[in-house]
Amino acid sequence: MYNTAKKQVWFGELRTARGTSIVVHDNRLPDASPGRIYLFNASRNTIGEYVEDIVKVNLHELDDAQLAAAKAEHDAAWQAARAEFMAKHEAHIELSSVPDSAPEVKSKAPVVPDEPMDDVMDADDDMEFEDTGFEASMSDDGGDDR
Repeated sequence: MYNTAKKQVWFGELRTARGTSIVVHDNRLPDASPGRIYLFNASRNTIGEYVEDIVKVNLHELDDAQLAAAKAEHDAAWQAARAEFMAKHEAHIELSSVPDSAPEVKSKAPVVPDEPMDDVMDADDDMEFEDTGFEASMSDDGGDDR
């Protein structure tokens, strides 16, 4: 199993049902999403994000001869992939640190609730009504109640 506490850059082997691949873990890379790690996969020639709990049990140390061979064969590709990854990631970081240039959001004036009708009209208020001669009534049969 891999242990990156001892080394900044760790070369190892990823063993899966599909086969084995040389992988590189670099502690100097930016942090991945929570619960994930970045690994350079020599078979794919790219840095990918892996679920740490799943991949951790499949990562294995290389012996000294395998480590020397892996570094000799894959170090140049690893360095190129790392440089490309960091350039893209630094551009992303730079954009995320740019202050927001959108106009300031203006808050709406607080809504004042209408006064209840009881406060507006007291029962003692004199109101004049014009008699139009029209009587309105409600009946159950819809007939004329005059």
